[in-house]
Amino acid sequence: MPNSNVLIIESNGTRADIVTSAMQFMGFFPQRWDASLQLDSMTHEWRAVYIGGIEDEELCEQLLASLEVPADQLLVLVGSDSPQLERLTKVGSPYAAQIEVLDFPLRYERLAEAVRRAPAMRAVSSSPAPLRLVGGSLAMGRVNALIRQVAPFDSSVLVLGESGTGKEMVARAIHDSSPRRDKPFVAINCGAIPAELLESELFGHEKGAFTGAISTRKGRFEMAEGGTLFLDEIGDMSLPMQVKLLRVLQERMYERVGSNRTQRCDVRIIAATHRNLEVSTAEGRFREDLYYRLSVFPLEMPPLRERLEDMPELIAEFNQRLQRRGLQSVRFSGSALQALRQHTWPGNVRELSNLVERLAILYPNGEVRASDLPEKYRGVQPIDETGGSVVRAMLDGQAKSASSTHHRSALDTEVMLPEGGVDLKDHLADIEVGLIRQALDITDGVVAHAAKLLRMQRTTLVEKLRKYGLQAACRGNDASPESNGTAVA
Repeated sequence: MPNSNVLIIESNGTRADIVTSAMQFMGFFPQRWDASLQLDSMTHEWRAVYIGGIEDEELCEQLLASLEVPADQLLVLVGSDSPQLERLTKVGSPYAAQIEVLDFPLRYERLAEAVRRAPAMRAVSSSPAPLRLVGGSLAMGRVNALIRQVAPFDSSVLVLGESGTGKEMVARAIHDSSPRRDKPFVAINCGAIPAELLESELFGHEKGAFTGAISTRKGRFEMAEGGTLFLDEIGDMSLPMQVKLLRVLQERMYERVGSNRTQRCDVRIIAATHRNLEVSTAEGRFREDLYYRLSVFPLEMPPLRERLEDMPELIAEFNQRLQRRGLQSVRFSGSALQALRQHTWPGNVRELSNLVERLAILYPNGEVRASDLPEKYRGVQPIDETGGSVVRAMLDGQAKSASSTHHRSALDTEVMLPEGGVDLKDHLADIEVGLIRQALDITDGVVAHAAKLLRMQRTTLVEKLRKYGLQAACRGNDASPESNGTAVA
């Protein structure tokens, strides 16, 4: 077992478990302190210490001293409510410059940031932080645990799951957590390459081996030497190619196309497919011996519909990626998130990522409500639909007497309360925004005319436009109360 490099000093068992798990996720080897633990610097590689609920100042000092690590080379993580916080951060404390304060509930992102910023942790070589798949659900907890278990070994891994669930991310996480992390990670989509070219792509070819082979070329096996080869959509590989791949996996040898020189390979194989290979094997479309060779360690990615509690964390991750690309982030109201949870997500996490990017372009740095979502993501919105029909009826010039009756019947329409409840404030705001937008659309952005349709003062409507950030829906760029009322100029 690797030497411990993070000491956890915490009397609260729950918090100690949280910090320990988080540090393990990041690739470190934490050790919880108790009276029987010998803090011997000869058998441990202490790089950091977490100090939480410990009342005894003298004991705390003794523990820090026993680590035998210079203060400027030790990262000190301290709980924001720790009895030792004030003493450790005061002027003159040798640890003051290395202290990072952690609030609870503990956020993984905050802990990762603290570790990255600390010079003392940059020299940690025992294991770099593995790529942690986003999500705190039980399903993703199991996936992350399996990744940590299989990463240190060279066993073949078969990643299963629907399209868009993040199977390549799993493969990269395994590679980045493995002893092969300093060697190449090479990916190839077996379903995107014609069968007659796949052999050359995998094993390479010699000059003149076939028409168009104008030079010698390395294959993916050779490119991935010493590292990891990721075979995506392995279920789409042709049967003749499956035979050749099986030989390589069994003998760890191959030849380039057009060559008779045998080359040895040292690569770890991770394969992935959205197909049911057991069914494909039974139907004769996939070799049974290759299936068992690949599925030494099967790992299934759950679809997004089975881990909807991860959606806020996924959206936050996608926003960070957009910001790194120079785009603005986007926020989702409670009603918008509730509507998204009603969607079936056939495209899984990839579909959610695309939606967040689309909305970030439409509403940069804004808040998206349920009424702002594309129609297929809005879920059941009976109030919005009936409210919209009222406005359209008035604008179509129907009889005013009929309009009154229609309005009452619309409001009397039964609205089903979702099982999980509803944020009434957000829901009513969504309705209001939807009606305001319809009125502005119909009146070509003339605020005064829209206000008449909505039976409100123009100045009141202007304030609501500012509140909801809807000025862009108005004609012109001035929605101030001082404008003349004919149009927003």
